[in-house]
Amino acid sequence: MSALLRRWVWFGAGRCLLVASLFFPGLQRAADAPRVHQSFDFAWRFCRGEAGGAQQPGFDDAAWRQLDLPHDWSIEGPYDEHAATGGSGGYLPAGIGWYRKHFTVPEGLRGRQVTVEFDGVYMNSDVWINGRHLGGWPYGYTSFCFDLTPDLHFGDQPNVLAVRVDNSQQPGSRWYSGSGIDRHVWITITDPLHVAHWGTWVTTPDVSAESATVRIRTRVQNGRPEAQAVTLISELVGSGDAVEVAVPSDGLLAAGSEREFDQTVTLGHPRRWSPDTPELYRLRSRVVVGGRIVDETVTPFGVRQCEFDAARGFLLNHEPVKLRGMCLHHDGGAVGAAVPEAVWARRLRLLKEMGCNAVRTAHNPPAPEFLDLCDRLGLLVMDEAFDEWTIRKPQIAHGYSSYFNDWYERDLTAMIHRDRNHPCVVLWSAGNEIGEQEANAGPEVLRKLIAVFHREDPTRPVTVAMDNIFNQHGRAPAAFTDQLDVVGYNYVDRWGTRRETQYRDDHDQFPQRKFIGTEDSSVRGTRGVYRFGPLLGPETWTGEVTPAPGPEGALYLGEAMRAASLWRFEALHDYVAGDFAWTGIDYLGEARWPRKGATSGSLDTCGFKKDGFYFYQSLWTNQPMLHLLPHWNWPDRLGKVVPVVACTNCAAVELFLNGRSLGAKAREFPQQGVTKAWNSYGQPQIQATTDDFQLVWDVVYEPGELKAVGYDRNAAVVAGAVVRTAGPAAALALTVDRATLAADARDVAHVTVEVQDANGVVVPDADNNVTFTMEGDGTLLGVDNGDPLSHASYRANSRQVFHGLALALVQAGTRGGAIRVTATSPGLKEAAVVLQAVPAAEADAPVVVDVDR
Repeated sequence: MSALLRRWVWFGAGRCLLVASLFFPGLQRAADAPRVHQSFDFAWRFCRGEAGGAQQPGFDDAAWRQLDLPHDWSIEGPYDEHAATGGSGGYLPAGIGWYRKHFTVPEGLRGRQVTVEFDGVYMNSDVWINGRHLGGWPYGYTSFCFDLTPDLHFGDQPNVLAVRVDNSQQPGSRWYSGSGIDRHVWITITDPLHVAHWGTWVTTPDVSAESATVRIRTRVQNGRPEAQAVTLISELVGSGDAVEVAVPSDGLLAAGSEREFDQTVTLGHPRRWSPDTPELYRLRSRVVVGGRIVDETVTPFGVRQCEFDAARGFLLNHEPVKLRGMCLHHDGGAVGAAVPEAVWARRLRLLKEMGCNAVRTAHNPPAPEFLDLCDRLGLLVMDEAFDEWTIRKPQIAHGYSSYFNDWYERDLTAMIHRDRNHPCVVLWSAGNEIGEQEANAGPEVLRKLIAVFHREDPTRPVTVAMDNIFNQHGRAPAAFTDQLDVVGYNYVDRWGTRRETQYRDDHDQFPQRKFIGTEDSSVRGTRGVYRFGPLLGPETWTGEVTPAPGPEGALYLGEAMRAASLWRFEALHDYVAGDFAWTGIDYLGEARWPRKGATSGSLDTCGFKKDGFYFYQSLWTNQPMLHLLPHWNWPDRLGKVVPVVACTNCAAVELFLNGRSLGAKAREFPQQGVTKAWNSYGQPQIQATTDDFQLVWDVVYEPGELKAVGYDRNAAVVAGAVVRTAGPAAALALTVDRATLAADARDVAHVTVEVQDANGVVVPDADNNVTFTMEGDGTLLGVDNGDPLSHASYRANSRQVFHGLALALVQAGTRGGAIRVTATSPGLKEAAVVLQAVPAAEADAPVVVDVDR
C-alpha cells in the first residue's frame, strides 16, 4: 500500500474501517452512509515565510515542501540565543507559515454537508477554501471548524484548502508553543439533517453500585429546505457491541432550525469509571427520518460521580480520592508541539506507574487525543483554559490578553463543548497565575468567565490557579476567591511560616472553603547530574544551590524535603483535595541561555525516569520498590564521603558496599498508634531511624558494588537495588518499548540506546555520539538525549548520549514488515533492534520499559 493510502471511517448501521486513496476518490460508495469522519492530515504542502496570494487556488505551490500533519516547524530549529521567542519559547524560531491541500470531491457527495475541523493551529490562523476566506482563530490551543460546502467543487475539478499561520509576534506564550498546524485535521461528511458539531452531551448525575442515571442532551440541526419529522434513538453500548439501554424521542424540526433532545435513562449495575477501573461506555446517537438513518455519531463516556467537599476533599463515586497530580505542558520533547498519540501514551503510562492519578493541562487546553488517553488510562484531569486574561505577563510581549475581550467566550465555549463528555475531566481551570488576582477589575473578569463555565457545564466546579492568595500585601480580595467553586493554591508554602503551616491558616479562617494545590514544588534536577553542594547558600531560580562558604552537605536532591513536607500535610488532612506538582515531565521554554528548557519533571524530555520519579513512587504506590542514587562512578571522591539515598516504600533498607553491611535504616508514614488497648498495636512495630521519607547513608567512596535490600515490617525481603561502578565504554545496547507498531504512518516506537561497559553496566558519564540507520518502511522521527543544554537538532540521524542514554523515535510507514534500527558509535560495539509494522488491530499497545539508571 502506498504512502498515500490511509484508513478512513464511516458510520452506518455498524462502524466500518475501509481504505481510500488520498481524500475522496473511492468514497462514492459511501455517499449514502449516514456520516463519514476522516483524517485530513496527509499530503499537505508547506512554505515557511510569507507567500503572497497563496490563498488563491491557482497559486503555484509545486516547489513547496510536502508533509503530513500534525506539524510544528519551530521544533525543526535552529536554537538561537537571540531568537525572538527568547527563553519563554526555548530559543526556537517562530514566524509565519502557509499550508495548502489539494483534493477532489466525488459528484455523488453533492448535497451533503462537508466540514473541516482543526484540533488546533498555533496561532493566528486564517483559512480559505478555493480563494474564499472562511475565517480565522487567534488562540492556538482551541479546536474550531468551518463548513466547506458552499464553496466546494464536485467531480474532477480540484479544491484547494489554504491556511496561513502567523506566530511572528514574540515572545507570545508561556512556555514553548510550537508553530503551525500542530494538531490533527478532520473532514466530516453528513446529511444536512444531522447531530450538531459537539452537539452531544452525556452526564451521570446519580451513580451508585446498583444503578446510574444517565442524562443525554443532543442538538440536532436541520439544514434541509423543509421541515422534518425526526426520531432520535440513543443507545448505550457496553463492552463489545452490546446495547444495554436504548431510548427513542420524536420531534419536528422546521427548516433551518435546531432542537435539543433531552433524554434520561437508567443503567443497572454500571461499570463505574475511576483511576483504578477506567471503564468506558459508548453513546450511539441515530437520527432517523422515515425509517432511514440519516446520521449517526458515537460518543465515549464514563459513569462516575464527582464532588469536592470542604471537609472530605475530592470524592469520586462517593469515596475520598486524594489527587496525586502532576502539571504537564503540551510539548513532547523531540516532536515539539506535534505529539503523536504513542508518545503521550508512553508518558502517561509512566506517570501512572509512578503513582500519579491526576494531571493538570498547564496552561491551556490539550489536544483532544490527550483526553482520550486519560479516559482510557484512568487519569483525572484539571482542564485549564488560559495563562492570561486582560493583564499582560512580564515574560511575554504578545500574549492572549490581546484577544481576551473579543475571544474569551468563544474559546471557553469551544473548550467546554469539546471536552465535557470526558469522564477524566473533573475540574475546570479558568486561568493560571493571572494578574487579575489583585486588580480592582479582577472579580468582574472572573465573574464573566465563571458564568460561561456554569452556563455550558454546571456539573463541574471551576478553579483558578492562584499564586497570590497570600503575599507581602496580604490576602487576595474575597470578591475574587469567594466566586471560585474550588480555590486553587499555587505554592501554598511560599510565604513566611506557611512553609510549615501549609493550608492550616486559611482552613481555620475559611472552614467552608474547598482547597486544592493547583501547582506546587517538585523534585527538580537534571537526569544524571549530582552536586555535593553546600548546606548553606541561596537557592537559584533553577533549583540549584549557589556555591557559598560553609560546610558541604548531603547530596542535593532538588526540593525533595519541601515536596515531602507538602505531601505529608495533604495525606493527613482530608480537606485538601490533593495537589499538582510542577511538573511531571521536563519541557521546552522557561529557560535562560544556554538552557533551552526546564528540568522540574520526574521524567526528562525523552521520558527517561529521573530520581524524582522514584521519590514520588515511594510515596504514592504500595507495591514494594527501592531505588538508589547516585551512580557509583566517583574517581575524584576516592576516600571522601558520598551520601547515598534510598527512595523506598519498604519498612527498612540495609545497604551493602562490596559485600559489607553499612547498616539498616527504617521509616514509617503514617506512624501507627495504639489500637485496642495501651501499648497494643495492630501491626508489627517499626523502630524508625528517621521521620523523613528518604533513607540516607554517608558512605566513604570506593569503587565496586552498592547493594540495597528492602524489608517489610515482618522482616521479609521484598525489594532490592544494585548500583555498580562502570568501566570504560565498550558497547551500545538498544531496547524498545514495543515489539510491533501499526503500519498507519502515525504510530511511534521509542528506541533507547545505552552506552555500556564490557559487563553490561551503563556508563553514567558517557557522552559518545551515536548514529542511527534505518531499514524498512519507517522514519526516524526524532532523536533526543534529555540534556537541557544541548542545541543539537532533533531532526538529525545522530545524537550524543547524555549520561549514557539517548532516544530515537521511529515512526511506521504504511507498507508493513520489518523495520531494522541500527546504532553505531566509533570504538563501540554496534547494536540493532527489529520492529514489526503490522495492521493496527495486531499492534502492541505502548508499554512502559524501565530505564533505571
